[in-house]
Amino acid sequence: MSGKRTGTRRRSSRPTRGRANLERLRSQTEEEIAATSPPDLADLPGDFWDRAIIVTPPAKEAISLRVDQDVLAWFRAGGSGYQTRMNAVLRAYMKAVE
Repeated sequence: MSGKRTGTRRRSSRPTRGRANLERLRSQTEEEIAATSPPDLADLPGDFWDRAIIVTPPAKEAISLRVDQDVLAWFRAGGSGYQTRMNAVLRAYMKAVE
C-alpha cells in the first residue's frame, strides 16, 4: 500500500474523541439505552431532569505555562485529560484560598 489517501473513510460505530455518533444514538430504543447505562442511573425518579439547569463551563484560554518536569510527568501518567486535571487542581486551590 502506497500510503496515499483514497478519500474513503471506514465508518465506525465508535465515535472520535468528544464526538457522539448521533445517528446511532437516535436509533436506539429505550431498552437498548437502559441496557448500556450505568447501574447508578437505573433508579432515577421520573422527574429527575425536570429542574435540570444547563451549565456552561467557563471559557478556556490557551497559555504557555512552565512546570517542573516531574510534575508534568505525574499528570501525564494519569493518561488522557491531564491538562483538565491540572486545571481542576488549580481551581481547587483557588477555591481553598478564597
